[in-house]
Amino acid sequence: MSDSPPHLFDRRLLVARRNRAARGFAQAHFLRQRAIEDTLMTLSAINRQFDLALELGAGDGGFGRALADMPVAAKVGLLIESDLSPRLSAQQSGPARVILDEEQLPFGDDRLNLVVSTLALHTVNDLPGVLVQIRRALKPDGLFIGTLFGGETLKELRGCLMEAEIEIRGGYGPRIAPFAEGADLIDLLKRTAFQMPVVDSDRVTVSYEHPLRLMADLRAMAESNILYDRPRKGLNRALLQKTTELYFERFADDEGRINATFEIITLSGWKAHESQQKPLRPGSAKTRLADALGVKEGKL
Repeated sequence: MSDSPPHLFDRRLLVARRNRAARGFAQAHFLRQRAIEDTLMTLSAINRQFDLALELGAGDGGFGRALADMPVAAKVGLLIESDLSPRLSAQQSGPARVILDEEQLPFGDDRLNLVVSTLALHTVNDLPGVLVQIRRALKPDGLFIGTLFGGETLKELRGCLMEAEIEIRGGYGPRIAPFAEGADLIDLLKRTAFQMPVVDSDRVTVSYEHPLRLMADLRAMAESNILYDRPRKGLNRALLQKTTELYFERFADDEGRINATFEIITLSGWKAHESQQKPLRPGSAKTRLADALGVKEGKL
C-alpha cells in the first residue's frame, strides 16, 4: 500500500489557469475580497506582533494591499507574498515576493511568526501534509490563518451538471471538486498538532442573470475544473442547455435570476509554546462543581 499523497488535482494545469486568469483576475475578486476581510478580522482580534509573515496563494496581492490600509498592519512586519503563478506574482506590490508551490514549502523549521492563505489550499493534493509543513515553518507560538472553500460551495451547479450529464450522456464525470467540511477541518488542525484550533463558516449567496455568467466568473477566478479525473469531453451545447434549464427551474428567484452558494471557511491554529494555556488534568480542579453552584452534592 502506497503512502504517497493522493493526486486529486492537476497542479500544472492550475498554474496554467492562474496564469491565464491573471489579466482579468481583479474582475472576479469579490470572493477573495470576502476571504481577505474574514482573515483581517481574525488577525485584528489578536493582540500579538508578527515580525515575519508569509501569504500562500497571494494571487495579485489583494491581501497585502488591504492589510496596508488597515491599523492591523502595525502588527505585521515583513509580509512575504507567494503564488504558483508568475503572472499573478508580477502583480503583487509588496517588497518580498516569491513563486512557490504550496505543497513544497522551502522554509526551515521555526522561521515564521504568521502564515495566512486566502482561498488557495482547497486545491492542494495533501492538505494534512501542507498543514504539517506550515506548522514546522512557524516559530513556537506562531499563528496560521487560512480560508478555503467549504462543502456547500457550488452545490446548485454541481447538482444540475450531474443530472444533466446523466440524462444526456448516460453517466456523470466529476466537474466540480469536493470541498472540505468544517468539522473535518477542525479535526485536521488537531491531528496536525495545531493548538487552540478555531473554524468558522461564512456562506455567501451570489445572484447571477444566467448560469453561464457564473461559469465565466469561475474561469476568471481560475476556479474551473483541474481534477485529474475530470471528463475529457467538454460541456457541449446540449449539456449546457439542459444544465441551464435545471438551474432556472430549481434555483431562480422572483426576478428570474439564479443563486449560487459559496461557503468560505476560516481556520486558525497556533504552534505549541510553553506559554500557551493548557487544559487541566482530570481531577485537578481545586473547587468542586457543587460548591461553585451552591448546591448539595448527591448520587445519581
